[in-house]
Amino acid sequence: QIQLVESGGGLVQPGGSLRLSCTRSGAIYSLYAMGWYRQAPGMQRELVATIHSGDILEYADSVKGRFTISRDSDKTTVFLQMNNLKPEDTAVYYCNADLTPRDSPLGRYDYWGQGTQVTVSS
Repeated sequence: QIQLVESGGGLVQPGGSLRLSCTRSGAIYSLYAMGWYRQAPGMQRELVATIHSGDILEYADSVKGRFTISRDSDKTTVFLQMNNLKPEDTAVYYCNADLTPRDSPLGRYDYWGQGTQVTVSS
């Protein structure tokens, strides 16, 4: 069974930094992308940053130059280093994995973590 577990959210002042982590468990056949989305109150969920297969990085324009996505060597954990945080970064951050699980080799599915709250406020 695929699970994504996030950690690292919290309250930070504008200009501060936070680092989010997401660890994936469960057997997979293929991993297509793994990364972060966020959803602010009353807004749609949006892409923040993701790593596609082939190590292709994708960032939302609003976070370029401030956020950095990375992952460990076995591709089970992704990190989001968030610097120079702004109040508009306040949201629930969700980890996402686009993959084929080993017990369903013909399928391709999106999996989501439970979300972690990031609040940027003075």
